[in-house]
Amino acid sequence: MKLPGIGLATAGAAFGLDQLLKWIMTGPMQLNTLAAPVVDLLPIFRVRFVANDGVSLGLLRAGSDETRWALVAMTGAIAIGVLVWLWREPKRWDQAALGLVLGGALGNILDRVRLGYVVDFADLHFGDWSPFLVFNLGDAAITVGVLILLARALLMRDKAPVGAPQATAVENGSVENDNA
Repeated sequence: MKLPGIGLATAGAAFGLDQLLKWIMTGPMQLNTLAAPVVDLLPIFRVRFVANDGVSLGLLRAGSDETRWALVAMTGAIAIGVLVWLWREPKRWDQAALGLVLGGALGNILDRVRLGYVVDFADLHFGDWSPFLVFNLGDAAITVGVLILLARALLMRDKAPVGAPQATAVENGSVENDNA
């Protein structure tokens, strides 16, 4: 079995960038408490600190150490499943997408283990309308990876390899009657 280099490299890059940005936000920018100021970077984008003790959309909140570690175990099991899929996936684009999912998940798992919550800081908004909750690069990597996998599954058809036998009329379900 061939090493899924593109997927592992993508996972490493997503994990590393996620952790670097979280460090910049909570370290040099000192956005590490709820009392920290909101910083407008663009008219539609600001950064602010959110300690997310739940998972997507604030679901499955971890209000105790038991639920925190249960979330770590659950997301760890999902990450292992993604790693197994990545290892078996022959298509490079799908490996890269799985790498995004894995890297983002590992970044959020590390936060939850180290801090007890996931550091979120990115706030995309259009005036008073915010289409997303505050998120981080790991969340974005997971979302983009899943969207790539869905798009490829729904929109891309694998072509038969050159020299592969073509499907016959019987296999396609259209049998002609020579006696007609």
